[in-house]
Amino acid sequence: MTTPAHARPPKILVTKVGLDGHDRGSRIVAAFLRDAGMEVVYTGPWQEIPVIVKLALEEDVDIIGVSTLATDHRLVPKLIAALRDAGLAHIKVVVGGIVPAEDEPGLLAAGVSRVFHPGAARHEIISEVTRLAAAARSMQSA
Repeated sequence: MTTPAHARPPKILVTKVGLDGHDRGSRIVAAFLRDAGMEVVYTGPWQEIPVIVKLALEEDVDIIGVSTLATDHRLVPKLIAALRDAGLAHIKVVVGGIVPAEDEPGLLAAGVSRVFHPGAARHEIISEVTRLAAAARSMQSA
């Protein structure tokens, strides 16, 4: 990952929304994003949408990464709507984990920027998060 000397590194909020408490995957992804030089805010499991939105605002994040193992990815469209209502539409949202193929089009239509399935390559995630962070910043400054 490369960033200009005057720019801060991408900043991502890694979280679990809803009742899914399986956070091993999100902890692993948070660690390798941090190792790649990104700023990572990690919430752990069982977060509510208003708390995530408040943290995103307070921490000035570029991206929210939602990890899912059960069906909690179905809450992500509500998260995106809450971000828009809070004036944070520039923040990109990605979902990683178990997302059935039939649910992915609905997530993308709701505004999810990318869905990462199990086995996604580390370099692919880092590259895409870096690209999306730059896009979020350009939307915010426009």
